[in-house]
Amino acid sequence: MSLETEAVLDRRLLRRRLGWWRGLAVVAVLVAIGVAASVASDSVSTKKQIARVSIEGMITEDRDQLRMFKKIAEDKNVAGVILFVNSPGGTTAGGEALYEAIQNVTKTKPVVAQFGTVAASAAYIAGLATDRIVARGNSITGSVGVIFQWPEVSQLMDKLGVKMNEIKSGPLKANPSPFQPLDEAGKATAEKMVAETQRWFLGLVATRRGVDTKAIEGLEQGRVFSGREAVGFKLVDQLGGEAEAVAWLEQQRNVPKNLKIVDWKPKRESDWGVGRLSLAALAALFGGSAADTVAEVLQRQPILARLRLDGLVSVWQGSER
Repeated sequence: MSLETEAVLDRRLLRRRLGWWRGLAVVAVLVAIGVAASVASDSVSTKKQIARVSIEGMITEDRDQLRMFKKIAEDKNVAGVILFVNSPGGTTAGGEALYEAIQNVTKTKPVVAQFGTVAASAAYIAGLATDRIVARGNSITGSVGVIFQWPEVSQLMDKLGVKMNEIKSGPLKANPSPFQPLDEAGKATAEKMVAETQRWFLGLVATRRGVDTKAIEGLEQGRVFSGREAVGFKLVDQLGGEAEAVAWLEQQRNVPKNLKIVDWKPKRESDWGVGRLSLAALAALFGGSAADTVAEVLQRQPILARLRLDGLVSVWQGSER
């Protein structure tokens, strides 16, 4: 073997070793960042502040988020809360849980909602829990309504020669079902459940906003409103953004001026687990394209998020209409 060949092989071996060490270094750095983030997120404050909580994406019953709201309610250094809402909604039970958590915070400190691009359905429920709602003129809000949806694949199963056999305790068990055409008993049951939940939602609007829901055209039918329309119907209190939200806290609720606004995020034990560390390491080692794509698809795609929703849903689906 020539000296030149040996030199080439040595360089390749050195590069492989360096690659492994670089990978280990990346993982170590990510672990350190994860530990720091874990300590920083959802922590008790040490100075007077305004807490800012963002409600974005699809709303479900998030236990980490609910625990965070409880900590905010108990934190004596939080003088007020800005709830930034930018969500089309989510599950009705998720909106209910979020409403109760925010209402608990209002018992100890003022909370003002700031609506972003969209704050509809279950996201509007979150806004109803606050002491005041500020919206952009072009924010999309409202969509006071409930949906119960399920697919039906019985005709497809017939074409494929597949049959679903079942033995059940009564005709209303698992009815409606995706494996059989909708019958009148199943339809009536679903309609009653949706109507009952809709009465609950409308009752929240009437009580919290002090309005007659029947007098607002389209409200009980689930229509959406721009921020300007919503102000006129008293569904929100004023137009503006974060500056107006802060001004209300200072002027109307005696929150000290010029306090720092601190973002509060739920502490999630799984945020820096093996899976995410592996994806992050892949991104660092291979330019990020493959790992970032996988992470983006699994964690941020609203279509996949909607597929995970189950039960009664309060979500604005304007993008499909």
